[in-house]
Amino acid sequence: MSDSIKHECGIAFIRLLKPLSYYQEKYGTTLYGLNKLYLLMEKQHNRGQDGAGIATIKLDVKPGHRYISRYRSMAQNAVSDIFGYVQSKFVDIQNETPELMQDSEWLKTNVSFIGEVLLGHLRYGTHGKNSIENCHPFLRQNNWMTRNLVIAGNFNMTNVEELLEQLYELGQHPKEKADTVTVLEKIGHFLDDENQELFDAYKKEGLDNVEITHKISEGLDIAKILRRSAKNWDGGYAISGIVGNGDAFILRDPSGIRPAFYYADDEIVVAASERPAIQTAFNIPFKDVKEIEPGHALIVKKNGKVTQEVFREPQEKRACSFERIYFSRGSDADIYKERKHLGALLCDQILKAVSADLKNTVFSFIPNTAEVSFYGMVEGLHSYIREVQMDTLVNRKAQLSDEELTELLSMKPRVEKLAIKDVKLRTFITQDADRQDMVAHVYDTTYGVIKNDTDTLVAIDDSIVRGTTLKQSIIKIIDRLHPKKIIIVSSAPQIRYPDCYGIDMSKMGEFVAFEAAIQLLKARGMEHIIEDVYQKCKASLLLPKEQIVNHVKDIYRPFTQEEISAQITKIITPENINAEVEVIYQTLDNLHVACPDHTGDWYFSGNYPTPGGNKVVIKAFVNWKEGSNQRAY
Repeated sequence: MSDSIKHECGIAFIRLLKPLSYYQEKYGTTLYGLNKLYLLMEKQHNRGQDGAGIATIKLDVKPGHRYISRYRSMAQNAVSDIFGYVQSKFVDIQNETPELMQDSEWLKTNVSFIGEVLLGHLRYGTHGKNSIENCHPFLRQNNWMTRNLVIAGNFNMTNVEELLEQLYELGQHPKEKADTVTVLEKIGHFLDDENQELFDAYKKEGLDNVEITHKISEGLDIAKILRRSAKNWDGGYAISGIVGNGDAFILRDPSGIRPAFYYADDEIVVAASERPAIQTAFNIPFKDVKEIEPGHALIVKKNGKVTQEVFREPQEKRACSFERIYFSRGSDADIYKERKHLGALLCDQILKAVSADLKNTVFSFIPNTAEVSFYGMVEGLHSYIREVQMDTLVNRKAQLSDEELTELLSMKPRVEKLAIKDVKLRTFITQDADRQDMVAHVYDTTYGVIKNDTDTLVAIDDSIVRGTTLKQSIIKIIDRLHPKKIIIVSSAPQIRYPDCYGIDMSKMGEFVAFEAAIQLLKARGMEHIIEDVYQKCKASLLLPKEQIVNHVKDIYRPFTQEEISAQITKIITPENINAEVEVIYQTLDNLHVACPDHTGDWYFSGNYPTPGGNKVVIKAFVNWKEGSNQRAY
């Protein structure tokens, strides 16, 4: 994506089902779990670069010994920093008493982070706050082992105010207004309740407190705790948690908005936000890595029993399509195919825009993340060429000269890498003009491959959010190649609405498609629509969220996609550009053709999967109209 946005987070969970000595004997190291956690996190570093953290729990530790370890980092390479810190625990042992590195029991007793349950997190801060306190995993501590709770997740809740109010009614006083805190405290509250109910029941049976402690650990009903905790959550979430005794869970929202995958055998249970991370770290076939079902929690009890249980009634699956277009790594076999399909489906629009003149058209891609859809576009062009060749040979073969036949058979798309992202440039000078000039050089280009004032240059991007980088950098740079025309192609549809389930796209004014629609309304004397939508939105904010509908759709309703694309073209075209510029977007229908199992498209269509989503878009429009720069949730 040429525009930089903050998005998503990543989780990595491992439960070792055998004693640590088993991994020492089979794999030659007691650090097997830590090594695999490191791989899981490194293979998902695309999901979070604002910070990271890990937590581990040792099973069956005697009283008086520490059994929970946690470390978080905001270093530039946070994952490496964390595991460098962990590795430092073993340096003296390795140098002074290396034989102890083979003694799994001694290591577990004497060294932190050596445990059977491991949890890692990679963070993108979607709310602008970026401190060590905001890094997961979060920890809720207690002297009772079964009341300790560690959580980490990839989530945003749309109804934080409502959840906070419920915590106040429970008598709690959360230290911060954040969805992570509310989730932690809500689960923690019902974990406390479950502990107390079991304690009271076992006390009536005449058991002493030590016996009760062990019975509680066995009897904790994690699914029940999660059902009570998540009853009123509205959002997209994949959350992993560990209770102090070693019980663990990974839960996924009822609409399956956020991704969560797992693998289990007799040695391990592993879960992550992305399937390829599990495949690579453990050398597991694609078919053996499963999705956690929407509204379900994967529960691993301390005794090693693994179940997947319903905690919220599953809804229509609305898995995030942006995961497929951009966020997740393209090394997932399904995602790779889908991204190629997205590129191929753009060919009809592209061929129309260049009048099928492949001889004088050069195809390229802008950010590296658009490379896979670019391959799909090129394959689509090859298919078109084969059709042209076959049709010509069948219907005009006798009329072709040798020169025409040679030209026909040599048809192929002209493919070049033209936009190259340089290393991050420092802006030493603070004046705006100088800073903008530096921004314009974020990308470099390849000279000498474009025919001056003759060739059309087609460049594919994953998606266009604000269009800022296109206007300030990319179009200016590729215009220096002197193409006749520049066509920017988005493999995603127009982003028209805020996201409230994980992506940092929460303000209406950030979307170039919204800016284009507003400009068109004003230019055509339809400003009353803006005021009508505003009044409807203001009135809607007084309603329960379940009754709110997305009135902001009315802003776009008068215009075709092509009209909005044409206005976007005007907005993102810099002054003093010699080439003609055009912007082409993927259609919503083709998105669903390419990604049929990931129908979450609210940022494109305005069709939110939860009631809180409709409230967020209404609030975002009101904020924009009133000139407020606040987030809508």
